[in-house]
Amino acid sequence: MSSQLTEALQEWERLEKEFQQIQESHRLYLQKLDEVSKMQNNFTASITRHRKYLKDLSQSLNKCSKGLTGQNAKQVEDIKRHIQERPNIFSQMESFLPKENGIYLSLVLGSVNVNLLSKQSKAAYKDEYEKFKLGVTVILLLLAFICQFLVTYRFVDALLNFLLVWYYCTLTIRESILISNGSRIKGWWVFHHYISTFLSGVMLTWPEGELYQMFRSQFLTYCLYQGFVQCLQYYYQSGCLYRLKALGERHNLDLTVEGFQSWMWRGLTFLLPFLFFGHFWQLFNSVTLFRMAKLPQCKEWQVFICGFSFLVLFAGNFLTTLAVVRHKRKTKNQGKSKSL
Repeated sequence: MSSQLTEALQEWERLEKEFQQIQESHRLYLQKLDEVSKMQNNFTASITRHRKYLKDLSQSLNKCSKGLTGQNAKQVEDIKRHIQERPNIFSQMESFLPKENGIYLSLVLGSVNVNLLSKQSKAAYKDEYEKFKLGVTVILLLLAFICQFLVTYRFVDALLNFLLVWYYCTLTIRESILISNGSRIKGWWVFHHYISTFLSGVMLTWPEGELYQMFRSQFLTYCLYQGFVQCLQYYYQSGCLYRLKALGERHNLDLTVEGFQSWMWRGLTFLLPFLFFGHFWQLFNSVTLFRMAKLPQCKEWQVFICGFSFLVLFAGNFLTTLAVVRHKRKTKNQGKSKSL
């Protein structure tokens, strides 16, 4: 028997033993997965049962708390306060448990589980989401620049609007996954992207003509400005999230809506003029389109619909930004009063 054959047979024996170990590891892995699945079901059932007990207890306390004074009244109030805190705690726990998708994700993805079951994977997905937004925003900036200054072909404009539709549709899906994993994105910030998707779709269907050319330059300049502001927002939010994570003060998927501090206020103060200018540009777009809709030669339905969409975007963005600024100022003042 040659030495080469001997070495081959020895290598096969070594690989055979390693294969047996891999099979055993796979068996243990499946066993652990089954155990985790059972623990998840039991944990979910425990939370559901505890919620029901808390609800029943809260109703009982409301009935028997009338007329109480002294120590008993204080004890009941303490229990009610703890009961009110439990839903937030349970929500944080459930963000690490499998759950049914919402209506939108169910329609788009079906019943596939999108829950990420570790803090590392949640943070990685959030970081990838922010990088995705920045990358596509840069591409949109370049394409808008080409359309504005280099070419005037309608199909290139259509490519820009198609990319906007795809971008906002993708954002709605990714944000829904973030929300399923415990992110606090909500309210107007979610609805905003549905409106933007609709607006981009209508712009895509707007046929070439005199009215389209009248609005084209204004819209492309607006796209350039919005891309610039979104880049500023990315660096502001990523900076805030990095510092808050370093301090260990925030949840991995939080946006900078709460937990406001003085150094954040300086960054937001720089960003606010750009945000408000963009909001009023949306109002200007809306007014321009409404005026165009009154022209005798206006036959396209897209003119009025785009004008109305821009008006909705302005109202939602403007009012929400004002509310965020008010909330942050209030939080900042409360922080100052506590430190005195």
